Amino acid sequence: MRTQVAIIGAGPSGLLLGALLHRAGVDAVILEARTPEYVLGRIRAGVLEQVTVDLLDQVGVGARMHREGLVHGGFELAFGGARHRIDMHGLTGGKSVMVYGQTEVTHDLMDARAAAGLTTIYEAAQVSLHDFDGAQPRVRYVKDGATHEIACDFIAGCDGFHGVSRASVPAGALQTFERVYPFGWLGILSDTPPVSHELIYTHHERGFALCSMRSMTRSRHYVQCSLDDKVENWSDDAFWDELRRRLDPAAAEALVTGPSIEKSIAPLRSFVAEPMRFGRLFLAGDAAHIVPPTGAKGLNLAATDVSYLGSAIAEHYQEKSDAGIDSYSQRCLRRIWRAERFSWWFTSLMHRFPETGAFGQKMQAAELDYLVNSVAASTAMAENYVGLPL
Repeated sequence: MRTQVAIIGAGPSGLLLGALLHRAGVDAVILEARTPEYVLGRIRAGVLEQVTVDLLDQVGVGARMHREGLVHGGFELAFGGARHRIDMHGLTGGKSVMVYGQTEVTHDLMDARAAAGLTTIYEAAQVSLHDFDGAQPRVRYVKDGATHEIACDFIAGCDGFHGVSRASVPAGALQTFERVYPFGWLGILSDTPPVSHELIYTHHERGFALCSMRSMTRSRHYVQCSLDDKVENWSDDAFWDELRRRLDPAAAEALVTGPSIEKSIAPLRSFVAEPMRFGRLFLAGDAAHIVPPTGAKGLNLAATDVSYLGSAIAEHYQEKSDAGIDSYSQRCLRRIWRAERFSWWFTSLMHRFPETGAFGQKMQAAELDYLVNSVAASTAMAENYVGLPL
């Protein structure tokens, strides 16, 4: 098989890149190790920056998002038993975010790709990348017991943190930076109405908590937990009881509980791999970087990566210029490190760290007090939350 771009991974970043390339008249084949059902079964966050919303509109998959998504012009920080609203809309000159689940984004992109008759190969096993340091990259895979090969001009690695793309880069060509946090998030998804019409981020002596939602009838809640905790240690009742203890009185009173649809523990880490280009192989999304979910930046960073990459590849074919390709890694990393800084700062501010002690807790309390009472500090937070410009 021959194509212009081989995309590894059919998550939202790979599918969005495929849609952007199709719009630019560039042929691409997507390889995915899992089944479509498995991909759609992955529960992820869903706070979309305006940049991401615009990209989804650009490739023609925004209709359901605008119909079912929830536009949020602010969010609340809770500490000391009270809530304080960060008015993103007012502080940023009218900007907002869209609450729309990552699973729904993937579904919309997947449906559009199928409707356009574009090639996605699911259950592609033993994927391996070859000769991406030269002019004729190749991708091999096994499907239904037979070995296949795709010849291409470029390879886009959109296959996540544990994927084959970054692992294919020679060790000496890659530098990684990592911070593993000493706790995780225990999350629960339930068909219950949200506590509030906006997200509530809670700093509490028992640990961080987040009240979020997927719709006005489906809620997503989290509590900070230890890394050695197990999901099976938590009944639904135990989770709801712990969440209620961490909420302010009004939120605790408004909390509606119910059986969980999904329950999981996610570790938190900050991770960046540099550079993001190796000859004709490009890393994008979680293959190149991970952020803690506190700042809701993971999907949005992946979307901006593939926006840069899609434009660069289109420029290569349409204008016979490699300027975008040559600057891809630098452009991405500048935005990535800004988002990493914000996510690290927000995580450090809101969570209980075992090593900080009483002094560290007082510093968190003082910074929270300053944050909600300073227009400058609130504006900086709002600007970062809605997303910095491309």
